[in-house]
Amino acid sequence: MVRHIILLGVLSAMLTSCSETPVKKPENLLQENRMVEMLIDIHLAEAAFNVRRHRDSLVERSSSADFYYSILQKHSVQDTIFEQSLVFYASQPRKFEKMYRQVMNQLSELDQEYSGRNDNKQELELQRRGQ
Repeated sequence: MVRHIILLGVLSAMLTSCSETPVKKPENLLQENRMVEMLIDIHLAEAAFNVRRHRDSLVERSSSADFYYSILQKHSVQDTIFEQSLVFYASQPRKFEKMYRQVMNQLSELDQEYSGRNDNKQELELQRRGQ
């Protein structure tokens, strides 16, 4: 009986959320491809921050917000425009999922490329030592 009540509550919440007015399109909406590029940079910056924050004194004194704002500066985008665009795209799950698949694919490609470079450097070093 409790399961039925919970299921009924979840279904009701889903139905009412579907009938709400969607998020309005911001006046200065970032294009999808630019948003994808920025999300990639944000993920790379967060990874760099998390890896280096205990090893590098400069990074240790920084916060992840510093990395976030450096990406906004790199792309010449105000934080409010980025946030409004993020909220708008997140309110459209199918579109946002498609965009995030692009982000994850790009990050995977960068990871493979970087990993491949390390393997090639190690192989070259072993070949040099063998000669």
